[in-house]
Amino acid sequence: MSAEVSRSTRPAELREWQEHKGPMLDTINGFEVINCQRCGFSHILPIPTTEELERIYRQEYYTVEKPHYLERHREDLDWWNLVYERRYRLFEKLLPPHRRRILDVGSGPGFFLLYGQQRGWETLGIEPSAQAAAASRQMGLKIIEGFLDRSIFEQPATRSLLARFDVVHLQEVLEHIPDPVGMLELIYNHLLNPGGLLCVVVPNDYNPLQEILSKFLNYQPWWLAPPHHINYFCFESVERCIRAAGFTPLHLEATFPMEIFLLMGENYVGNDPVGRRVHGMRKSLELNLAAAGAEELLSEFYSALASRGLGRECLVVAAR
Repeated sequence: MSAEVSRSTRPAELREWQEHKGPMLDTINGFEVINCQRCGFSHILPIPTTEELERIYRQEYYTVEKPHYLERHREDLDWWNLVYERRYRLFEKLLPPHRRRILDVGSGPGFFLLYGQQRGWETLGIEPSAQAAAASRQMGLKIIEGFLDRSIFEQPATRSLLARFDVVHLQEVLEHIPDPVGMLELIYNHLLNPGGLLCVVVPNDYNPLQEILSKFLNYQPWWLAPPHHINYFCFESVERCIRAAGFTPLHLEATFPMEIFLLMGENYVGNDPVGRRVHGMRKSLELNLAAAGAEELLSEFYSALASRGLGRECLVVAAR
């Protein structure tokens, strides 16, 4: 989708965009990135239409934007399973033993749900990509193919599946949608049991290390990816969105600050072989600490990074 296509809008949409105001952070490929005073987080203008997003995520995302994603997820599965283990263990620590029903929004290739199923959880995924949904079903997973919005509750085939859950998990979802708070409110009001958990993971953009790299080492803002990434969060702004929807944050963690490799001279931006190599180093760090029984140290390390606004991603677990 091009910026030119996105700018072919109805008058109502144009009025809506004009209500979003704040300091402009960047311009890229015909889009502006503003720190929006109305929303409380940064996002692009113009905002893509629903029709454009439907086309991208149902058919194009895993074939055009991320053609190697499914293959590489399988290659990295030993590391991903460590990530999933730490996450499910946190959910189980915060919930009573009988509460083990999870919904994964934007479930992608399905391995997060597969791990939970093998751990004894009842699982369901919502995934707009036909390719990813098919791959998940081949592993025996229950998947609703589509987007999480109000229309999904109007379909008899899906409404019966969407009983209340104990955990709703959104990894790398809120940066892609026009109304993040609206989705969180939908989850709060219609999908989570009282006392249930929301887990949100989003990129930590315009973070202090990125600012150093762009201001002092002449890196262009490589983390900007419109129109696929509409919104740009930090720990403060994603926590603000979560609270606005009614949730109470319980736990914050970062993921590994990949920008450290850039500061050490390992320029992975636009260089896939270097990117895979430094990603392998990050995997080795976490797998070796886990093998040594130091998962608690790893969690404390990532919580400390979160307290300073560092880390490539923000992870927030909140209670309804």
